Amino acid sequence: MIPIAIQQYLRRHRVPFERYAHPRAESAMELVEVLNVPSWRVAKSVIVKANRQPWIVVVPALATVDLRQVRDMLGAHSVRLATEAEFVDHFPGCEPGAEPPFGELYGMPVAMDESLSLNERLLFRAGSHEEALELRFQDFARLEWPLVATFIQPPSESRRDEPYSGSIEESGAPA
Repeated sequence: MIPIAIQQYLRRHRVPFERYAHPRAESAMELVEVLNVPSWRVAKSVIVKANRQPWIVVVPALATVDLRQVRDMLGAHSVRLATEAEFVDHFPGCEPGAEPPFGELYGMPVAMDESLSLNERLLFRAGSHEEALELRFQDFARLEWPLVATFIQPPSESRRDEPYSGSIEESGAPA
């Protein structure tokens, strides 16, 4: 079930939303499958630490966050994926792995991949592995005022080309 705090937050800000109960889905791609929707309609929240500040980075379900892009867009010295232990307490009432994209509610800034802005409506995980939330992109943008930029690896980029360390730091050396 979607936590009451999220529902109240959306109602308080007069953001219309639809709830979709579904069989348990642990990942964004499982959510795509159980709801039988195109993957570009499902947005997932990825929690990163940029200079020790947690951020919610919202990207399409199939996408992989490009930590270099995040670092460059945020002007951060270092960016890495946050561990679950580092952020689970930021989302009271939410199931781990179903973090919602509502940074204003949870005290975190939000960045969103610009490809999601092409969608009229988006499906989000909203604190539950058994219920999803759908709202208009415009309503989400008005509610959260996310930083919108490119944060995903291009589809042609192979993960095998370069070892993934889970962390990107600026070396100070010229590129």
